Amino acid sequence: MLQRLSAGDERAFTQLYNTYKDELAQFIARFVKLPQIAEDISQEVFIKIWQNHTQLQEVDSFKAYLFIAARNHTLNILKRIAKEDSAKAEIIRHIQSIRINNKEDDLISGEYQAYLRKVLNSLPPQTQQVFQLCRTEQKGYEEVAALLGISRNTVKKHMVRSMKTFRQALENGLGIPLPLIIIHILSGKL
Repeated sequence: MLQRLSAGDERAFTQLYNTYKDELAQFIARFVKLPQIAEDISQEVFIKIWQNHTQLQEVDSFKAYLFIAARNHTLNILKRIAKEDSAKAEIIRHIQSIRINNKEDDLISGEYQAYLRKVLNSLPPQTQQVFQLCRTEQKGYEEVAALLGISRNTVKKHMVRSMKTFRQALENGLGIPLPLIIIHILSGKL
């Protein structure tokens, strides 16, 4: 089976996938504690296996190889998330330390908020409603889905749409790419 997979046989890959997918997702769930995320990571591991299938010729135990690859990939994701969370916390801490104390800052802040309201008002009504429930009222996707009678996936799609619109508006309307704003905040220049 492993030889067939290393030769690019999709049926062999499908058979190995069906054999190990549930067990692998359960293994990954021990690290991430969330079954849906574990399934997503499991899919990523299988994609990597398929992309590197020619390297499997020298593997003695596919199961051992698969689970080591899954462990390494999961740990890399957790490290990346920890770094992102640390950066987000630093940004929030820095923003909270900024004090707007003169009329010019108040004017700029007011114009910025008006611009963001204009962007929010340009979104479809249901997307606006989902955004406000998730961001302003800080409700979770499941809670918003139940309130509006839509699926969690639909809530996620609305949030992706709104965040993409806001990002484009910041970059196009203000002429500053979002990553540059974040770099300036982290360096203390904003």
